[in-house]
Amino acid sequence: MSEPPALEVSGLSHSWGRKTALSDLAFRLQPGRFCALLGPNGAGKSTLMAVLTGLIRPRPGTVQIGGVDMGRTPRAALAQIGVVFQAPTYDLDRSVAANLHYFAALHGLARPEAETRIAEALARLGMAARADERVARLNGGHRRRMEIARALIHRPRLLLLDEPTVGLDAPARAAITAHVHDLAADGIAVLWATHLVDEIRDSDDLLLLHQGRLAARGRVDEVRGATPLHDWFLSQTGVPA
Repeated sequence: MSEPPALEVSGLSHSWGRKTALSDLAFRLQPGRFCALLGPNGAGKSTLMAVLTGLIRPRPGTVQIGGVDMGRTPRAALAQIGVVFQAPTYDLDRSVAANLHYFAALHGLARPEAETRIAEALARLGMAARADERVARLNGGHRRRMEIARALIHRPRLLLLDEPTVGLDAPARAAITAHVHDLAADGIAVLWATHLVDEIRDSDDLLLLHQGRLAARGRVDEVRGATPLHDWFLSQTGVPA
């Protein structure tokens, strides 16, 4: 039997009062793929992320994580997701390792297992040498790496990142983008929400969200054709990238 999609969305819509935020979205994300959720500010990316993380229940629509229906068994579905929100969430006064241990405890991991997984996650993000450093002393890029490492502790099937490079300088953005592409190459499905086309590779999958609708989807090089991605994005949305 073939492995189910890491993420499958069908007939998903959501409104804020009279304003439609998402309209009849349908797409799949396969294991081991980096998928860019691209769209201008206000396109609905954060609303979609809120749905996928269980903060909003869509009506109508279904979300399945690894074949598990979030509407029917939300705990089992959410257990397969790692999340990095746009707004940072960590304790500045504690060490990197302490922040990760707290998260591991929330997932019910025993101390020995947590130690192993924390060391593994930090190593994958190039953060092993900073395990005992206070988060307050880290720069913005290293804080983001720590949050990504934290999201990997429970070994999720799907990693969701909502504008994860906001506020970072160009070298830090490039480093984090490269790290997460490497995670996808190792088998984790990644949904990376952004409005910055320089974070996206031609070999990535792409979902273009505009005014709450999927305006395009497919592999980046196939979707844009011979047109540079910046110009293609402008032609589709009327907004410069």
